[in-house]
Amino acid sequence: MSTDLNKSADEPREGADTAGTDAGGPAAPPIEGAPAAPGAVTAVDPRLLVREEGVRGYVREFGRKLRGGELGSVPVVVGLAIIWAVFQWRDSAFLSPKNLSDLSIYIVGTGMISVGIVLVLLLGEIDLSVGSVSGLAAAVLAVLYVNEGLAEWQAILIALVSGAAAGAVHGFFFARIGVPAFVVTLAGLLAWNGLMLQVLGTTGTINLDRDSFIVHLTSHYFVYIAVAYGVAGLAVALFLATQLLDARRRQAAGVPSRPLGEILARTAVLAVLAFAAAWRLNEYKGLPLALLIFLVVLIGYDVLLRRTRFGRQVFAVGGGVEAARRAGINVALVRIAVFSISGLMASVGGLFIASRIAAANQGAGTGNLLMEAIAAAVIGGTSLFGGRGSVWSALLGMLVIGSIASGMALLGIEASVQYMITGGVLLAAVVIDSVSRRTQRSAGRG
Repeated sequence: MSTDLNKSADEPREGADTAGTDAGGPAAPPIEGAPAAPGAVTAVDPRLLVREEGVRGYVREFGRKLRGGELGSVPVVVGLAIIWAVFQWRDSAFLSPKNLSDLSIYIVGTGMISVGIVLVLLLGEIDLSVGSVSGLAAAVLAVLYVNEGLAEWQAILIALVSGAAAGAVHGFFFARIGVPAFVVTLAGLLAWNGLMLQVLGTTGTINLDRDSFIVHLTSHYFVYIAVAYGVAGLAVALFLATQLLDARRRQAAGVPSRPLGEILARTAVLAVLAFAAAWRLNEYKGLPLALLIFLVVLIGYDVLLRRTRFGRQVFAVGGGVEAARRAGINVALVRIAVFSISGLMASVGGLFIASRIAAANQGAGTGNLLMEAIAAAVIGGTSLFGGRGSVWSALLGMLVIGSIASGMALLGIEASVQYMITGGVLLAAVVIDSVSRRTQRSAGRG
C-alpha cells in the first residue's frame, strides 16, 4: 500500500532526469565540462541529498518542501492525530475496538463516492450530481431485485452501469457541448433525484433482504484473526516489493532512487500502522469486508493514476488544458472518462450506503452526503485547482469527517456543532491548499 498519499503532478516522473534547487525550483541539468556561472547553485536531487546526509538530509529536504509549499498529507495526518487524541481524552470509548470497527464501515459508502470526486477535482472541475446518482443506483437495485425479482448480480450490474452512464452524459455535455461542469452536474443533481423518486414509486422505501449479498457487504466480518493479520502482512509485503522494484528500475535508468534504509523505514512505519489496525479490529469482530473492498479499490485507483498512461493524462489535463492538447492528449475523451468514473463510483457508494441501512428510500443521496464526499477529497489533500492530489485523500478525508461525527456522537454534542466544525476543517484545508499553491508559484513551481 502506497504511503505517497498526495503525489503531485509537479513531481519528476519516473525516468525523467530532473532536479530541484534548494529553493524548490526546477533547474536544467548542467552541461558536462561547462564552467559554472558565478554564484550559481548546484542542483541537488532530494533523494541524493537524503542518501548523502542521512537524518540531516531528511530535515533539509522537509524544510525545502515547506518553503516550496509542498505540504503533502502532513496537515491532514497531524489534524487527524489531534482529533483522535482529543476525543480519546474526552471519552475512552472513542478508540475502542467496536467504535473503530463501526467507523471503518461508516466511511466506506461516502468514501467510494469521494474517490470519483478526487478524479474530477484533478481535472480542476466539480461534480455536484454524485449524491443523486448514488441514490438512483440504490433505487434501481432495490426495484429490480426486490420488486421485479431479477437476479441480484444482474440488478447490481445494471445499477452500476446506470451510474457510469449518468456520469458519461455529464462528461459529454461538458467536454463536447461546452456546458460548464458546475451547471451540467447541478442539472444532473435535480434530474437524477427526480428519476430516483419516480423509480421508487409511491412506497418510498424498499427494504433489502438481510441475507442478500448486497447487505453482507457491510454486515460481514472475517472473524478469523489470521485474515486481518494476513491482509496487513500482504499489504506490507506488496509495498516493500513495489518500493524495491521502483528503486531498482530507477538505478537501472541512471536516475536517483530512494536508499534502502529509507525504504525499510517507510515499510516499518506502514507495518506498525497496518498490524495495529488489524489487532484492534480483531478485538471486536474481525476485519470488515466493506473496509477490505474499500482498500482494494483505493489501491487499484492509485495504480491507475500513478502507473498508467490514462492517469498521467488526467494530471496533464488538470495541470493545463491547452498544454495537454498540444501534447496530443484527447482532452474531451479524458474528461468524459473521468466523469463516467465519477458516476460509477457514486453508484458503488450508493450501494454500500443502501447495504448499511438494508434499504433504499427517498432520502438516499440527499442531506449532507454530497458535501461530505467533496469535503473528504479536499480535506484529504486533493487540490480544488486541479493537477494535484491522490485517491488516498478520500480515505484520509473520510477518517477526519467520520471521526468528528463519531466523537461528537459519543459526547452527545448536537449535529449542528458537528457541521460547523466540519465546515471549519474544510475551510482550513482550502486555505492550506491556496497558500501552498501561492508559495509554489513564488518558488517557481506553480
